This record gives sequence, structure tokens and C-alpha cells, in this order.
Amino acid sequence: MTESFDFIGASGGQLTGRLERPSGETIGWAIFAHCFTCGKDSLAAVRISRALARRAIGVLRFDFAGIGASAGEFARTTFAGNVADIAAAGEAMAEVGIRPALLVGHSLGGAAVLSAAGAMQNVRAVGTIAAPADVDHVLKHLGPEALAAIERDGDGEIRLGNRSFAVRKSFIDALRRQDLTACVASLRTSLLFMHSPRDETVDIGNAERLFRVAMHPKSFVSLGDADHLLTDKDDAVFAADLIASWARRYL
Repeated sequence: MTESFDFIGASGGQLTGRLERPSGETIGWAIFAHCFTCGKDSLAAVRISRALARRAIGVLRFDFAGIGASAGEFARTTFAGNVADIAAAGEAMAEVGIRPALLVGHSLGGAAVLSAAGAMQNVRAVGTIAAPADVDHVLKHLGPEALAAIERDGDGEIRLGNRSFAVRKSFIDALRRQDLTACVASLRTSLLFMHSPRDETVDIGNAERLFRVAMHPKSFVSLGDADHLLTDKDDAVFAADLIASWARRYL
């Protein structure tokens, strides 16, 4: 069952979310963090969240600030702000009695949940899908001309797919300051890294790096022929089934 769940984000604006509630027994709750600019209604976010709900894990998927129906200007957002919004989502869920113990993130959302987990006391497990080992990996997809213009002028516009987004130099600078591998090395939660060897956007070597620096308990699973966005429904459901089976002992 899908229901609305809006809450106040770390910067004070209202963030728009959807709760996927299991129809029967609920063994635990999770937060799903979407990929860069994708939103809570991306195919991967919806399919994975609903598949987890069918496996008795309730999920909150929400739009980060400046994305979809959430308040905020994308140009003013930062990676650190996304991390803080995940923590805010956990607090909002706890207030209504559904404290999340599992975080799941896709691509840059995977980097965000890894960064958020250490400060969220109830989180016991984190699963990532196609996460980069370097947060500034996303800059490679902005295009060299657009990136150079933003660094020269202080702001600019990027085009991803059929959408345009305003980006400030402060966003780029903040990404470059992040040290995700150091963050992962310090985590004491159970970790599941999922990645496809066919991923042409973020290559599987990123998952290998994250896995190497992580403490046990940790797992690394190949997603076979899946693409970066998990556009094939079967790939999304497969990922959700892996997460549900693995996370059950921690919920």
C-alpha cells in the first residue's frame, strides 16, 4: 500500500515522500535514496521499494530537496544536504513509530546512505546499488565544457537526459571535499554492495574499492547484465530480493 509521507528536511523545507507499506506483517523499515536528479518516482525507486514491501519491509522513498515535488532550489543543494535529509527522514519516521533500521541507496544515493548511516543510531544495515567510490564521480557526467563554465562563472546549467538543472560551483567544490572511502572504512553497520559488471556509468571497480575498505560483516553481489538505472524490471526485483534476504537478520 502506497501512502503520502511529507516531512521537514534538514534545511527547513518540506520534502515529499511515499511510504510503501507491506500488506501483512512488517519485519522492519527502510529508507530508499534515489540516484542523482532521479527522484522518488524513478523506475528503480518505485520497483525496488514496492518489491521490498512485498517481502515485509516497509520503505520510505522521497525526493531530495530541489527534486520532484520537494521544496528547495536544486542549484542551492549539496551532497551534505542530501545526507542530512536522509537523517531527517529517519527522525520523521521515528516520530510516527516506524524507525528505519535499513538504508538503501542507488548510485549517488548509495554514497549518501553510506555517509548518513554512521550518525543514525538505529540503522543496522546499508545496501547500495551502483554506488560510486568517489562522490565527485558524478562530475564526469556533467560534460567538460559545462563543468569548465561553472568553475569559471560560479554557476551554470547542465543537461541530464531531457532535463536541465542549474548547478553552482559550491556544489562541485563540496563534492570534491567528500572522502567516501574513509567514511565507509569507519562504519560499523552491515554492508551490502550490489553492482553490475555491465554498468557503463559507474564501473564495477567502484564497488570493489568500497568492499575492500569496509569492515565485516560485508557482502558484494553482482547484478549480472543490469544497466546503471536498472531499467529492466526483473533487475530491480532481483536487487530487492537480494536486499530483503540479506537484511532480514538485521531487522
